[in-house]
Amino acid sequence: MVGEINRRDFLVATVAAGTALIAGDAMAGEHDAPVPLKIPEMDRIVVTIITDNYYDALRPDAAATKRYRIVPGTSMHAEHGLSYFLETLSNGKTSGFVFDYGLDGRAVKANMDLLGLDVGKAVAFGLSHGHFDHWSGLLDIVRLNQEKIPKGTPLFVGGEAFDRRFAIVPGTKKMLDIGRLNRAEVEALGLLQVTEVKSPTEVMPSGFFTGNIDRVTEYEKANKAFLVQRGDAVVIDAFPGEQAMVVHLKNRGLVVLSSCAHSGIVNTFMHAQKITGLEKVYAVVGGFHLINAKPEVIERTVADIKALKPEVVVPAHCTGFEATTLFAREMPRQFILNTAGTRYTFSA
Repeated sequence: MVGEINRRDFLVATVAAGTALIAGDAMAGEHDAPVPLKIPEMDRIVVTIITDNYYDALRPDAAATKRYRIVPGTSMHAEHGLSYFLETLSNGKTSGFVFDYGLDGRAVKANMDLLGLDVGKAVAFGLSHGHFDHWSGLLDIVRLNQEKIPKGTPLFVGGEAFDRRFAIVPGTKKMLDIGRLNRAEVEALGLLQVTEVKSPTEVMPSGFFTGNIDRVTEYEKANKAFLVQRGDAVVIDAFPGEQAMVVHLKNRGLVVLSSCAHSGIVNTFMHAQKITGLEKVYAVVGGFHLINAKPEVIERTVADIKALKPEVVVPAHCTGFEATTLFAREMPRQFILNTAGTRYTFSA
């Protein structure tokens, strides 16, 4: 019942927030710097990794984690994909949010069932960007849960989320068509209401998409291996519309959830600080997209994250082996090795 009340209240608030955002965009030119978000503090934030690239049934728990342990007859699915379920608690009220959907929707749904996650408790859905390892599972997940998802549930996306993407196959010059999410197919399900995000936007009670992330660092540049179709041209994809998630944990600081961080994880970290006006980032979790990066880029990224002093660092998905091991070596007290099925509980 609490979840239903939250959903109804959130849908009403979303309409009002949209009006406020439009007004804020119109006034943006009148200020030298953006006005920081008024981001309420949460008593507890629970991040469940529904799927990721790696699973280890014997990996021990850390202080903040509870890992899924397989029993005979069950299997946790891992893949080259990422999907989160985010739950927040404030003043005794809980809210849920589904963020990205991995590759195999049926397998991701099976993971949800093993983890005891109820999509019906999500006030909204979100998609970080238009790469197939984040959207491919969406349609099946919605179809398999259609009796639980109220009509009009928001699906928040960034710019160019539905554009066709291409990639250069590593070690070759071959361009591979990696497809696109079809907006018409999403809307034909009759359940999700697509809402495009450009500015920082509340997508669940007290949980925000970052809006378009500023590129500040000199070394976090667009990867020439990723391409997007704009009109008749295929051009380098700088992912201007990719979204990360920001939540404020009481007494601790910000919790930042990245998808792939194509704009750079350091840029994402600093953008979260900028839009909230808060310096302390308690935890940064997700894909840092350092796979196949040059060693000097990996080293600078790890050094800069270390200098920013988060208390929890959880590289996942597309971070890559070399970067993950360097984070483990340079930040051993903060580092947690991520596995599919891990639930992170961050409390005030």
